[in-house]
Amino acid sequence: MTHVDLSGLLIGAATAAVQIEGGDTGNQWHEFAQVPGRIVDGSTPTPATDHWTRWREDTDLLAELNLGIYRLGLEWSRIEPEPGRVDQSAVDRYREELTELGRRGIRPLVTIHHFSHPTWFEDRGGWTAPDAVETFLAHVERVVTRFGDLVSEWVTINEPNVYASSGFLFGEFPPGHTGGWTEIRRVLNAMARGHCRAYHLIHDLQPDAKVGIAHHLRVFAPLNGRNPVHRLLARTNAYLFQEAITDAMLGGRFPRVLGAQPADVTPGTHYDYLGINYYSRSAVSRLADGRFDGVSVNDLGWEIHPQGLVEVARWLHGRFPGPIWVTENGTADRDDAFRARFIADHLTAMVSSGLPFERYYHWCLVDNWEWAQGYTARFGLVELDVDTMERRVRPSGRFLARAVAAGGIGDALYEEFVAGHDYPTTP
Repeated sequence: MTHVDLSGLLIGAATAAVQIEGGDTGNQWHEFAQVPGRIVDGSTPTPATDHWTRWREDTDLLAELNLGIYRLGLEWSRIEPEPGRVDQSAVDRYREELTELGRRGIRPLVTIHHFSHPTWFEDRGGWTAPDAVETFLAHVERVVTRFGDLVSEWVTINEPNVYASSGFLFGEFPPGHTGGWTEIRRVLNAMARGHCRAYHLIHDLQPDAKVGIAHHLRVFAPLNGRNPVHRLLARTNAYLFQEAITDAMLGGRFPRVLGAQPADVTPGTHYDYLGINYYSRSAVSRLADGRFDGVSVNDLGWEIHPQGLVEVARWLHGRFPGPIWVTENGTADRDDAFRARFIADHLTAMVSSGLPFERYYHWCLVDNWEWAQGYTARFGLVELDVDTMERRVRPSGRFLARAVAAGGIGDALYEEFVAGHDYPTTP
C-alpha cells in the first residue's frame, strides 16, 4: 500500500553557483568572506565543493539518485569577469555541463542571479546603482542567447527579500550594511523591476520559456495568538518581508512601501510558475524572528513545520494562481538523523493539500558552502568531506532515490528510513 503517492510530482535538487563551484574570485562573496568574523567558521567559497571541476561526478550523483530535474546557477562573474567582456571558456564549460544534463534526461532550471554577482557590479553600487536594472538585463540577454538552445526554464532572481534584508539590514551578506531601510527599498525596487523586465525580455528571446522567481516564503505566526500586538506584528512582518515584494515581482504592482510605480513596468502577469523556497516558521512578538517553545528544530535552531509549506503556497496561489514549484526545501542535519523524515513530511503535506504542486527541488545535492554559515550547516543528500572533497550518499539520499523510483513512499520504505527518526525539540 502506498503511503504517499508521488507519481504526479517531479523531484530533483537545487544548488547555487558560489556555494558549489569553487575557484572563482571575481564575485562579491569572495571579498566579503576575507573579513574575519563574517563567516562562522572562517571559510571562504573559494573551494566550495569543487563542482567546477567535479561536475561530472555530481551529474552522476543526480542520475544515481533518480533526480530528473536540477536547479543550478550560472555565475555572472565567470561569464562577464569585466564589464562587457565575455569569457568564452566559462560559457563553453557551462554548455558542456548543460549538454550532459540533457543527455542524461535531467531537465535544468537555471538561476540567473542567486545572491552573487561580479565585484565590478558591487563596486558600482550593486542593486543600488542607478543603472543596476539595465546592467542586469544586459546580462540576462547575454545568458539566454548563449544557453537558450539548452535551457528553457529560468529563475531570474533568487530570494530578493533575503538578499536585501541580509545585506542591508542584518549585515550578514555583502555589502554588510545594517539598518538601511532606504537602501533596502532601493534594492527591492530594482530587483522587482529587473525581474519584471527580464520576464518579458526572456519571452521575446524564447517565447516558450518558463520564467519565474524563487521566492523565500515563511509563516509568520503571533507568539501569543491572543495578544493583539503580536497578531499585528506578525501581519506587519509578513507584509514587509514577503507580501509587498510578491505583488511587485509577480503582479508588476509596486506598493508604496517599495516606492512609486516605475514607468518601465506595467502591471500584469510576470510569472509562468510560482517558485517557493520554504524552510521554517517564525514566532512573532516584535519586528524580528522568534521561535515557539517545545517545537521541532534542525541544527540551526530553525523550526521544522511542514504544514507551513502548504500554508504559504495556499496564500500565494490564492493571490497569483498558477503551477507551484518548490524551488528549495531542505534542512540542516549534520548526522542525517531526521532528513528523511523531513522530506517525507513535506512531500506528504504537498500531495495531500489539493494544491497544484508540480515540482520539488531538495536543497541541496551535496553539502555546500552555506553563505555566512560556511561549512557548518549540512543540507546535503550527499555528505561532503571538506578536506578531500569526497562525496558519500547519505541514507536520506538513498531514501529519496528509492521513493522517486517507486513513485511514492510505501509502508516498507517508510519503516526503513523514516519511522523512529524523530526531530530534536526545544525545551
